[in-house]
Amino acid sequence: MQSLIALDLAPGQKFVDELSRAWDAGDAILPIDQRLPDEAKRRLIEQFKPTHIITNDDQHELPGGINVEPGDALVIATSGSTGVPKGVILTHDSVLASAQASSHALDVQFDDHWYSCLPLAHIGGLSVVTRSLLMGTQLTVAPKFDAEEIRKASHHCTLVSLVPTALLRIDPRIFRAILLGGSKPPTNRPRNVIATYGMTETGSGVVYEGRPLSGVEIKIDDDEILVRSPMNMRCYRDGSSSIDNDGWLHTGDIGSFDNNGLLHVQGRRGDVIVTGSEKVWPDSVENALNSMFEIGQYAVIGLSDPEWGERVVLVTTQLDCSLENVRDLILQTLPNYCVPKEIYVVDSIPQTALGKVRRSEIRALLSADN
Repeated sequence: MQSLIALDLAPGQKFVDELSRAWDAGDAILPIDQRLPDEAKRRLIEQFKPTHIITNDDQHELPGGINVEPGDALVIATSGSTGVPKGVILTHDSVLASAQASSHALDVQFDDHWYSCLPLAHIGGLSVVTRSLLMGTQLTVAPKFDAEEIRKASHHCTLVSLVPTALLRIDPRIFRAILLGGSKPPTNRPRNVIATYGMTETGSGVVYEGRPLSGVEIKIDDDEILVRSPMNMRCYRDGSSSIDNDGWLHTGDIGSFDNNGLLHVQGRRGDVIVTGSEKVWPDSVENALNSMFEIGQYAVIGLSDPEWGERVVLVTTQLDCSLENVRDLILQTLPNYCVPKEIYVVDSIPQTALGKVRRSEIRALLSADN
């Protein structure tokens, strides 16, 4: 049976070497987020039950570990924007299909060079490494995102994967192409910045600028985005799956196609705010406000309301923010029922490592205060 090896290692060459060594032996790896405190790491290991662990100082077998199936390559913890993270199992075939389709879409050549600066415990960061290993592309792995280091790296690196908050801190012209994932992308971006849609369960991005990658099928069923592709996960670590009998992965995201056949993602099904009889998508309201706030400074959520069922509220870290200004800006593009009825000022907006707003956490905090 194949082992599942937890890599409790900082981003760098040792991580890449241990990943390669595990794959050569037919084993799978579970990357451990280096920003987690020890207790959170312990819970993650307890939940996903790797058979071995490798740290900077040691490697040993773990009691109670469970092997993976032949062909399994990765077990990745979902970002956990809601609830407890799940362990997504990706096979060697799915990881290779993702690497090939992405490289084809980006027209990756022999002289291209990937720069990795996102957390390797998440698929957006790890896929840069796996893509480079499988396609033989040059690779530099940085310990973290640093604007000055990324500027220096651009002298020899041509490709990078970023999240919107990181994109704002660099000159995007220094790279040939930038894959942008995580939270919603800025509306105005250079042509070399490619907005992607995907998730851990799809082995990274499967839609670039609204168009599916080669081999990827997308359909909308009851407003939900469904994905069928060779990149899809095998199942979750506990044996459950969100893939139906026909091979369609049910994403839980709501979306639609425009007249040009491009996919538009409206948000998570559970995030929709039903106020009266109207549905309000937080992303739409946030997009209408993006000229007023910086990324990471605000979020729109729904709170329980005795009259309307739910009411739209704006949560922000910005002190000098008035309902009147918010209303005037939103009514330029959206109907009146999308206007927040209240503004809550907080110290920070809870987010995942990739910049996705943890709306359920915000709702819980505000509900407790009220």
